Amino acid sequence: MDNSKIGHHISEQFNKELEDIRNKVLIMGGLVEQQIELAIKAFITGDAELAELVIKQDNQVDELEVAIDLECTQILALRQPTAFDLRLLLTVIKVISELEIIGDLAERVAKMALQLSDSDSKKDHYYEMQHMTDLVKDMLHGALDAFARMCIDDITLITARDVDVDREYDSILRQLITHMMEDPRHITRTLNVMWTVRAIERIGDHACYICEHLVFMIKGEAVQHLTQAQLEARLNQ
Repeated sequence: MDNSKIGHHISEQFNKELEDIRNKVLIMGGLVEQQIELAIKAFITGDAELAELVIKQDNQVDELEVAIDLECTQILALRQPTAFDLRLLLTVIKVISELEIIGDLAERVAKMALQLSDSDSKKDHYYEMQHMTDLVKDMLHGALDAFARMCIDDITLITARDVDVDREYDSILRQLITHMMEDPRHITRTLNVMWTVRAIERIGDHACYICEHLVFMIKGEAVQHLTQAQLEARLNQ
């Protein structure tokens, strides 16, 4: 990790506290990345045991969120940080909230995998679903890597991928709607698949939110609600 952006404090303990928090965020991020991968695998293959594992892992993610949030709160109260250190802690609190939500979305996919595991319905659209999942996984990994390196040079490349995710999402929805129209017997199951695809699409959105929080951490600027073009223009200033 690049520690150059973290202030060199008189208290070595303060340095260790900040580094410990950063490490725990990345551990939490790694767990969430694994949740996504296992959840979609469980959904596509109908592996109930894998789905159960994802659901159990969500408890670990929740516990990490609580622990990291508590550490940040204690440091804010006791150390009264300023400048970059303050933005770092505020950003961590926001990032772990995004990661917890992503973990919940992965859990939702796993629960749907359990619900649909005995179904023999056609799975032609699952290839596109896997590709869409790969896109959002890459986005999340890129965001976590940017946090680890304390560098936002590639942020706009990450957020730009959300357009591809949305395109995949729309394509899958069209296929599913056509499938329902062709065979109304599968309406209930297809609607459940739609909710699953929506959960995957939302993961990409939250990866973008993490990127926005990182811009605040590094530059001290709020960039929420900007379009992709506006974000690129702001970061190129």
